[in-house]
Amino acid sequence: MTLTTAPRLLARAALLLAAGTAPVVAQPVGSVGQYSDATITGTVLEPRKLELPADEMAALLRAPDGFEVSVFASDLINPRMLAVAEDGTVYATRRTVGDVIMMRDENGDGRADDVRTVASRPNMHGIAIDGRTVYLATVNDVYTAPINDDGTFGELTRIINDLPDAGQHPNRTLAVGPDDRLYISVGSTCNACAESSPESATLLRAAKDGTSRTIFAKGLRNTIGFAFAPETGTFVGFDHGIDWLGDEAQIEEVNVIEEGKDYGWPYIYGMGDLNPQDNPPEGLTLEDMRAQSTNPVVGYTPHAAPMQMAFYDGTGFPEEYRGDAFVAMRGSWNRRPPSGYEIARIRMDDTGRPTVVEHFLEGFLIQQEDGSYGFLGRPTGLAVTPDGAVLVSDDTNGVIYRVSHTGADGQASATPTTGSASSPATGATEQPRDGKIAIAMVEPSGDASLSVSSAFAADQSIPARYSADGDNASPPVSWDGAPEGTRSFVLVMDDPDADQPKPFTHWIVYDVPAEVTSLREGLPTTPILQQPEGLKQGVNSMGATGYFGMKPPVGDEAHRYHVQVFALDKTLDLKPGATRQAVLDAMKGHVLAAGEIVGTFARN
Repeated sequence: MTLTTAPRLLARAALLLAAGTAPVVAQPVGSVGQYSDATITGTVLEPRKLELPADEMAALLRAPDGFEVSVFASDLINPRMLAVAEDGTVYATRRTVGDVIMMRDENGDGRADDVRTVASRPNMHGIAIDGRTVYLATVNDVYTAPINDDGTFGELTRIINDLPDAGQHPNRTLAVGPDDRLYISVGSTCNACAESSPESATLLRAAKDGTSRTIFAKGLRNTIGFAFAPETGTFVGFDHGIDWLGDEAQIEEVNVIEEGKDYGWPYIYGMGDLNPQDNPPEGLTLEDMRAQSTNPVVGYTPHAAPMQMAFYDGTGFPEEYRGDAFVAMRGSWNRRPPSGYEIARIRMDDTGRPTVVEHFLEGFLIQQEDGSYGFLGRPTGLAVTPDGAVLVSDDTNGVIYRVSHTGADGQASATPTTGSASSPATGATEQPRDGKIAIAMVEPSGDASLSVSSAFAADQSIPARYSADGDNASPPVSWDGAPEGTRSFVLVMDDPDADQPKPFTHWIVYDVPAEVTSLREGLPTTPILQQPEGLKQGVNSMGATGYFGMKPPVGDEAHRYHVQVFALDKTLDLKPGATRQAVLDAMKGHVLAAGEIVGTFARN
């Protein structure tokens, strides 16, 4: 159906002009006044739920020769994400029920003998096990608890309580990385829009006690499925593409996730395509956003809806599967024909990089005699058991399936589907870790110094409204004493008392015009400001652009915050969104004078 004949789509179309398989689009500027001309064909096709006994549904599923599909547990209502402890205990979160259940196969017959609730919180979804500790995520919160000898959980302790509010994508997932830190996926609040929270549409990283949280990577619409390759540590994520760009766009994206990189959403999609709906921040074009974005390494069928991912490190499957990844594809609602409704296999090369995605477990989607579609299940969770089987949860019919290898012929019979390799763009320079404040890392060429003032006195407490827990507003800063020949100013705000990164940089401002000697309170966090005209902002240690307020760990002694201003004999040849290191490198040899004011802040 087309937009002109589908009333159900008209409200959506008013919000989104999107490009389809053969768009006609002009995008010359990408700012206010951007011209776009796009026509798409949109589809709403929701297959019917088919209900059969669980064992009959298992018999209809298709895996490669030599594999067997059986029922591990049924009548579970809404099993979503899965995790398996070292002793083989299986856990599943149930978002609509709001709990976590544990299951054990006591007699070794491949079926769960007991199902018990071990934790309860509204909207429970993400789960990760680290030895004898479990981590759990709801929309806004992350909890941790010890795992008791009988498999139950001890008392839940909330370690994070301020993840961004949810919208279209409320399902947080998490994992402990090879660096022994916690990674949390936060989806976008919308299909395609400029987010008000810099933590939306990102992957976050934090210490395992919930502190030191930063944005690890951004521009990720909804990367529910992500995991680390067991041999190489390669960080792989499967991102959901934008809806309403047409049946064949946008591909689902397999990304190699690297620190500091931007993966394009909402402005760039697929292998570098421009989204005609969304205008980038003022002063930037879509071409600028494309240059800053990293393309996926492999694409997959649009709208397949990738969910939980797990690398196969077991011994139950043939050796060719070791080191590859599996991902649950929950299935489309806006594509003709429907896509997903399967388990896919991501083949990896020797370096741990994805090379192609192919079908592994199919049969959940059935086209009926009248041409309509029905489904036996919507795969959501996926985990590998100690005996080398793969468990798959279906959150719609309430079943967990067990896929095991029983025959000698384990060669995959599926044919690879859409996939193409692409070299990721170079990422941002890593933040310095030596703890040195910026003013100690540059050498002014003369004896002049700047006098810097703010809303706090030197060495006194910074008002709470400038903290992340307060208004998260940038403080007002003014300075004088700039020597003759000054062409621009740079401002850097560092916390050298943070554990990591060290120092933690809260604010980077550059190309402040020479005639400007003060910045007002509460500046926007856009890369380029309209007033003062030409002022650019860089990336802070949270991984976001602009100012990020003080947020030292509760219980720490007051941290020192250095607000440092530099007078330069030039403007910097840097694009908006530069890193601290890039700004400092560009300043070298051009600093005429510098000054700072130091304030303190502690959280109760």
